[in-house]
Amino acid sequence: MYAQMVKSEPHDQSAEAEAFQARIDAGEKIEPQDWMPDGYRKTLIRQIGQHAHSEIVGQLPEGNWITRAPTLERKAILLAKVQDEAGHGLYLYCAAETLGVSRDEMTEMLLDGRMKYSSIFSYPTLTWADMGAVGWLVDGAAIMNQVPLQRTSYGPYARAMVRVCKEESFHQRQGFDIMMKMAKGTQAQKKMAQDALNRFWYPSLMMFGPSDAESVHSAQSMAWKIKMNSNDELRQKFVDQTVPQAEYLGLTVPDPDLKWNEDRGHYDFSEPDWSEFFDVLKGNGPCSVDRIETRKKAWDDGAWFRDAMVAHAEKHKTKVAAE
Repeated sequence: MYAQMVKSEPHDQSAEAEAFQARIDAGEKIEPQDWMPDGYRKTLIRQIGQHAHSEIVGQLPEGNWITRAPTLERKAILLAKVQDEAGHGLYLYCAAETLGVSRDEMTEMLLDGRMKYSSIFSYPTLTWADMGAVGWLVDGAAIMNQVPLQRTSYGPYARAMVRVCKEESFHQRQGFDIMMKMAKGTQAQKKMAQDALNRFWYPSLMMFGPSDAESVHSAQSMAWKIKMNSNDELRQKFVDQTVPQAEYLGLTVPDPDLKWNEDRGHYDFSEPDWSEFFDVLKGNGPCSVDRIETRKKAWDDGAWFRDAMVAHAEKHKTKVAAE
């Protein structure tokens, strides 16, 4: 569907492109029926598609802890969180579909490598403390990325983000609560919390994407207000917010170069290993193969249901036409 749509779309006209940019600069929302440059459409499909896939794949490292959560209350909370993430994926797939691409196409692009999901979900969750680290750090980084997207220029995306951000704030609070219980518990529990922070700190910093100097999409995305802040700006904000939280927990951020810079009014910190980031994006993360195989199995196992729904819709359409 999307390929046919792009093929039939006329070349961007300079006057239309200038008028489009003027609307962006004026803070107007772009709606599905509006003219837009093909590059704008492609960028949105890439970004929203990756975002949607990340919500769905993000259920996997948490889902296997639902039955192993330490109390019934923790099980119910984690179950609600995983359910929220399925809903977020649905909102985002729906927003992407307004651009002329189906969720079937997007899923196929994920499975054959043409689309990605957030690199953080290619790392394993080894202990219960990891559920705290995921909520506190991973969802915290997600919120830092997503709150500005409520002001993004594409209307359906911006509106989807309103509810997503409200629910993500709950996810972060439940993660921080787990970390607080662990950090204030026995020595073994505190050690487990520190280990989770050690393993998830740098992958969380990678969630904002490569440094601005290496990012190939940021400048144009910011000009179109698809992105509202640069990768480095958001990463700095995340570090500034999270370090005092770690200190409150009595945990140590695993960065020997971390220190407050009075002149800048920000923390100085070490950059992640970007070679690791790009390697994970290529599918070489600790759990990358498993994540894609799990999604492929779910896709294949659900084929009969999708076929049945399409057949039912066609039958209903024929019946309506006959009447």
